[in-house]
Amino acid sequence: MSAMDSVNALLGSGTWHAGLAVIKGLRNGAVYGAKIRFPHALVMTFLFHEGSIQDKLRFILRATYMHSRNLATFVCIYKALMAMLSRFSGQQVQWHSLAAAFAGGYYVFGENNKINQQINLYLLSRILMGLCKVGVSHGLVPAPRSDPFPLFGALVWAIVLWLFEHHRSTLQPSLRSSMTYLYQDSDVFDSLKNFLVYNKA
Repeated sequence: MSAMDSVNALLGSGTWHAGLAVIKGLRNGAVYGAKIRFPHALVMTFLFHEGSIQDKLRFILRATYMHSRNLATFVCIYKALMAMLSRFSGQQVQWHSLAAAFAGGYYVFGENNKINQQINLYLLSRILMGLCKVGVSHGLVPAPRSDPFPLFGALVWAIVLWLFEHHRSTLQPSLRSSMTYLYQDSDVFDSLKNFLVYNKA
């Protein structure tokens, strides 16, 4: 039997499954973090960041590494704690995921930096929607009689534009930059060149 056959036999046997799942989670976190962050950082950096090509590439690689490392570390911590809690309790219960994710979130995503802000705020929007659905499905919140999404869209855009126009400094720099491009730079033009061809000539 070759070394590869021995490894495959071990992986397929179920022996050490919990520990190996932690390693696979570490791998998946690193890969997914890189796949998500690299194209985003590439586009946003070349669209909005000043500096040399080398500076931009350095920023892209740093952001990709940080996202990949943080996600890999969190998945590793979460899966390891879930495995330990399940082993001690004899089974998985709902509070295990809360406790394991709380510990991992505090350690990994509790550091206040731009990457963690984006990830945490992204998740916040998703979990608020999820919690609303849980509330409806458990009868804690009455089911809406009509689609609430139009009102949701209206409120989101009303609040963000109010913040941009009157409390701009409270917005994240990347959002502030995007909104400046859309709503403020579009007021600036004095020739066809900077009206249609370039944003600012």
